Amino acid sequence: AGADIVAPSGMIDGMVGAIRTTLDGAGLERVAVLSYAVKYASAFYGPFRDAAEGAPAFGDRRTHQMDPGNAREALREAALDVEQGADGLVVKPALGYLDVVRSVHERFGELPLAAYNVSGEYAMVKAAAANGWLDERAVALEILTGIRRAGADLVITYHAKDAARWIQ
Repeated sequence: AGADIVAPSGMIDGMVGAIRTTLDGAGLERVAVLSYAVKYASAFYGPFRDAAEGAPAFGDRRTHQMDPGNAREALREAALDVEQGADGLVVKPALGYLDVVRSVHERFGELPLAAYNVSGEYAMVKAAAANGWLDERAVALEILTGIRRAGADLVITYHAKDAARWIQ
């Protein structure tokens, strides 16, 4: 039992430092903290929130997420989490933010970088393929390749099982 990595997605100031301190204090120095340091307020989260019935009943999560028009804030947020002990970083969502993936990779290349290909990005490909507008396999693999080429060391994606089958 246990975890090798924890990945808090709240993007709350000081959270990474508090988690790192607590883990270290419990003798869990080897448990990595993968920080969602760069999480944009995005319409691409909609399908997941609907499917998981996770849309906020009140309030707005955008207060804990970044303005989609602000690329510089990504580097500031990532730097704060690295200073607090983050062992890796996440950019979410991926597809509309490949420039940010690249910038974070260039600035913090010594740390693993994940990019999250979120539910709305996945749903667009699925819907277009279902309507015969594009080839799901070709487009999904092209998107995943683009995310990696931008600098992501790993990609979190709803296409994971399909992609694993397609590239065998």
